[in-house]
Amino acid sequence: METHGKVAVAGATGRVGRHVVDVLTEQGCEVVAISRSAGVDVVTGDELAEALRGVESVVDASSGASPEQHAATEFFTAATHNLQQFGAQAGVKRIVVVSIIGTDRFTAGYGAAKQVHERAMLAGPIPATVVRAAQFHEFVSQLMDWGRQDGTIYTPKMRTQLVAARTVGELLADLATGRGPAPARGSNGGPILEIAGPREENLVEVAGLLAAHRGETVRIEPVSNPDDPDGALYESGALLPGPHAILAGPTFQEWFTGQADEKA
Repeated sequence: METHGKVAVAGATGRVGRHVVDVLTEQGCEVVAISRSAGVDVVTGDELAEALRGVESVVDASSGASPEQHAATEFFTAATHNLQQFGAQAGVKRIVVVSIIGTDRFTAGYGAAKQVHERAMLAGPIPATVVRAAQFHEFVSQLMDWGRQDGTIYTPKMRTQLVAARTVGELLADLATGRGPAPARGSNGGPILEIAGPREENLVEVAGLLAAHRGETVRIEPVSNPDDPDGALYESGALLPGPHAILAGPTFQEWFTGQADEKA
């Protein structure tokens, strides 16, 4: 089996991080799984220097417990500082960081926090590449749970191009090992790639597909949030990939059908 340099994955137990760990392991890489459950904290820096010893590249798929702008910004600022500083001291050659398509258009909330994350990573001593991904397939079920009330599921109006977390994990692994595609320069001046699923999908429609697949007798009610200063972005197509994005992986319906087949 071909082997590669040691790769650390921050957020190794998260939605996309666990896939990065799996892909890198399958490729024969030595993987350092960084997570609080493993005793390594990117925010406080506890045990981080030891975890990064001998590491060639880092994938930053970490995220904090809160999506609220202030809390998320504090998390990303602290985590980025520590990954860059401890990584530089350890001789890390590259960092690949996960972000969100359209995040540069947001003025508040989690999207604004991710802008801070991107800028901080690109300003650090270790060269960084930003991978902006579309919403993951798992996002649909999560939003449905949040919006469930008395037999109705209130679902945000959103145009998106849902992508499999595993597909994103494969790209991150390739970039971490120096085999990924060359990124373009983004509006923030740094190297940026976009990745999305194979086609545009409407969040309300895919929520209905998933509910029907589960045999749920519920009503799907599309909603907008007039109090959200960036609410119009969800409906306008601002979260859709640009013309040079990587389009890959299964559609949402293919994905959840495959999930069901694996459990059968």
